[in-house]
Amino acid sequence: MTGASRVAGELRVDGVSLEELAAELGTPLYVYSRAAIVQAVEAYRRAFAAVPHRLCYAVKANGNGAILRLLAALGTGADIVSGGELLAALRAGFPPERLVFAGVGKSDAEIALGLEHGIGEINAESEDEIRRIAAIAAAGDRPARVSLRVNPDIDARSHPYISTGLREAKFGVDIALARSILCRARVLPGIEIGGLQCHIGSQITDLEPLAAAARALAGLSRELLDEGFPLRTIDLGGGLGVSYDGRGAPDPSGLASAVVPAVERLPLTLVLEPGRSLVAHAGVLLTRVLYVKEGVARRFVVVDAGMNDLLRPALYDAYHRVEPVRERGRPQELVDVVGPVCETSDFLARRRELERAEPGELLAVREAGAYGFAMASNYNMRPRAAEVLVEDGRARLVRRRETFEDLVRTEV
Repeated sequence: MTGASRVAGELRVDGVSLEELAAELGTPLYVYSRAAIVQAVEAYRRAFAAVPHRLCYAVKANGNGAILRLLAALGTGADIVSGGELLAALRAGFPPERLVFAGVGKSDAEIALGLEHGIGEINAESEDEIRRIAAIAAAGDRPARVSLRVNPDIDARSHPYISTGLREAKFGVDIALARSILCRARVLPGIEIGGLQCHIGSQITDLEPLAAAARALAGLSRELLDEGFPLRTIDLGGGLGVSYDGRGAPDPSGLASAVVPAVERLPLTLVLEPGRSLVAHAGVLLTRVLYVKEGVARRFVVVDAGMNDLLRPALYDAYHRVEPVRERGRPQELVDVVGPVCETSDFLARRRELERAEPGELLAVREAGAYGFAMASNYNMRPRAAEVLVEDGRARLVRRRETFEDLVRTEV
């Protein structure tokens, strides 16, 4: 078993003691399992072996350089959504041709940077953006391969903040308008229409919306191929959910069973952009109990990790398992696990059964490898946590803890 598991009552990551790591490096502390990430990549490759495919890791899920270098070495591509992510991906060793540049609001400078480095595809989100890419490509004498992001008006059945495939969302173009947009775009100088893309949302645990999106995208791709468009890819985005509560969720083989039948006969490379499903299970956030407080209506376990360290519970009311690093066999209590930030929304878990905790003890927040540190902030002037990668039974610090001097370094 890779990732976090218990040995004699103590939670460890690939055999490494989390208690020892916290004692050495302090808390809050993110700990990631290299083996779990490798296992997740291999699961995707096995699942989609029957069709030409390319995995492009969604950098926004976790952009730590050590994790990016690992994924680049494993041969994946990268899905980027900013100029900063582009530079981080190149710095980590991803070949430019394996990069897909997405995002609804790319600046001229970001587009030019992508073209300068010869990235694989730019996913355009509007007809105006296609024209802008064409103009920048022509001015720089650097051809651009463009995929059009279409919006198939499919409900991903996940949280509304991360459902991106409905008609009212800001992303992509109405799929009914895509053909006419591409017919106008194909005559523009400097660009090549390389494919279609969609991404209907994140944390999707019902596979039928993804299957429906694949059918819609495949049908339109077939029409465009018949009309002579030189398509090379069909990009279904990412969004496969993970189990945060231990009850199970679809895996890559289930995703493949849902979408491959729609695309397997197309002469195109299937592009997938997984993020959460590659790194979420690999990560644990360690936090130390500061106080146990009896409120009038609630019992609070106050810890040193807050919403600035892990925003998902406050932003999405997201569920993460929270458990003691060392089980002591004490009774369970109904508690709220809350942080030190001056907001009522600063919680990691609410109305949760947890073994009675005492000040100084360690808790672990599970499945914290995706959208954890990546969404962290310095709110309340709180330095961001350190990060550790466990490799072959040894822990390596891959980002030191920030200091106050780091927080004020850019002030003038």
